[in-house]
Amino acid sequence: MTRLSAITPSGHAHLGNHLGAIRRWANQGRPGDLYFVSDLHAMTVSYNPARLRVLSRELLAVLVAAGIEPDQVFVQSDLVRELGALSWILECACSYGEAARMTQFKQKSGTGEPVGTVRLGLLTYPVLMAADILLQGAAEVPVGDDQSQHVELARTLARRFNQTYGEVFTVPTAVMPPTAARVRDLVDPSRKMSKSTQDSVGVVFILDTADLIHRKIKRAVTDSVERMEYRPTEQPGLANLLEILSACTDVAPADLATQYPTYGALKSATAEAVVEELRPIREGAQSLLADPAELDRIRKAGAHRATERGAHRLSSALRLAGVA
Repeated sequence: MTRLSAITPSGHAHLGNHLGAIRRWANQGRPGDLYFVSDLHAMTVSYNPARLRVLSRELLAVLVAAGIEPDQVFVQSDLVRELGALSWILECACSYGEAARMTQFKQKSGTGEPVGTVRLGLLTYPVLMAADILLQGAAEVPVGDDQSQHVELARTLARRFNQTYGEVFTVPTAVMPPTAARVRDLVDPSRKMSKSTQDSVGVVFILDTADLIHRKIKRAVTDSVERMEYRPTEQPGLANLLEILSACTDVAPADLATQYPTYGALKSATAEAVVEELRPIREGAQSLLADPAELDRIRKAGAHRATERGAHRLSSALRLAGVA
């Protein structure tokens, strides 16, 4: 049973990505699971092509350095021809209303920008996501609440195609991943740590140096209460630090709160734990990035395997749709 997960290179991978997803993929992944860098999804908003290319390679290196088997990873754009063909088939099976009612499209297209400037890809990328899933024959797709609607669309399109033209696609199921650490921005704990934030002061990136990690966590927002208790609502900044340290040490946040007399002591312990948590990934990723031939080899092999996995489904879909 294939399980498919992806991460978009909209920015540098950060601590929240690691604790929330990448670490789980590496430690709990099963043979046959697939993980890919969804660089095509990063094109739905304004972007810099050169930066996208760099971020995609960096993220691929991070996934491998984190311990995910190289034969389980690939970069989405390396299948652009296959995905382009399948996306068109699926778009022709999808109604405008089905695409337009996706919550993310409504949120991102309603930001005050003139309607004429909203990219069409923002409307159609859930169909591309369906193509990602269906091409690989994924049976399970771990997603958060913000993406479950997209998996439901993939289910709808798979069933519709199968019933109209013939059985080709596995109908995927959205699964909720295990609860992960809630990693908040160190400067503004009211928001999640994000790859695309404009202010990186509150974001710990996986490739940050040890000194930079210490500086960022030392400057983390806490409060003036000076009460060492785990109270996420009343003291969100302190709770964020406790949750990060908990994720790195497997000790409950409430228990950790009793072990440190001051915010400063907690920050020092948290910084050191984060440095050690990220050290092997940072070193492994930097080693791969310094060896472009090896990274290219991993990427090319991943693209070949992903293409081969989807070849029969794509050819069958094109034939049954009447265009091959």
